[in-house]
Amino acid sequence: MKRMALTVALVGTIVVAAAVVARADVNDSWITTKAKIALLTTDGFSVNGANIDTIDGNVTMHGKVATAEDRTRAEQTVREVKGVKSVNNLLQVVPSEVKELVAANDSDVKERVEASLKTDRKMKDVKVASVNNGVVLLSGKTDSLTEELRAIENAYSVKGVHQVASELQTVEN
Repeated sequence: MKRMALTVALVGTIVVAAAVVARADVNDSWITTKAKIALLTTDGFSVNGANIDTIDGNVTMHGKVATAEDRTRAEQTVREVKGVKSVNNLLQVVPSEVKELVAANDSDVKERVEASLKTDRKMKDVKVASVNNGVVLLSGKTDSLTEELRAIENAYSVKGVHQVASELQTVEN
């Protein structure tokens, strides 16, 4: 009888521990996604090649920014995401004059972003509302936060896009 009670208690402990670990993974995934969205859509700076890793609420950022001030603003932006405990800022400062200059007008950028979104069938309800000086405004709906991030990253990857703003509505929330 004691052996059965001990077995049940042990199994219960393992199940609870697994649930806590799974919950931490979900939270870390959510924090990573929200941090990336915040970095890619916040006015005032641009992060190229943004990569975010989160472990137990501790965020590490990789990528490139134009100035030291942008690096600081990016870190402050990520610190404001709910659940972030700490930020390891590994963003590299690469001055704008060092980057390849891309001369693109807004109508060309809009066409390229629309074409890029069209290649992904999950982006069928995502629209390019406008492009102004390389700033792309996305509108429409996505089925999940992950798809919203994918749409933003997709637009951000197009040459001539300097920033992406989002008015996307996520059905999942």
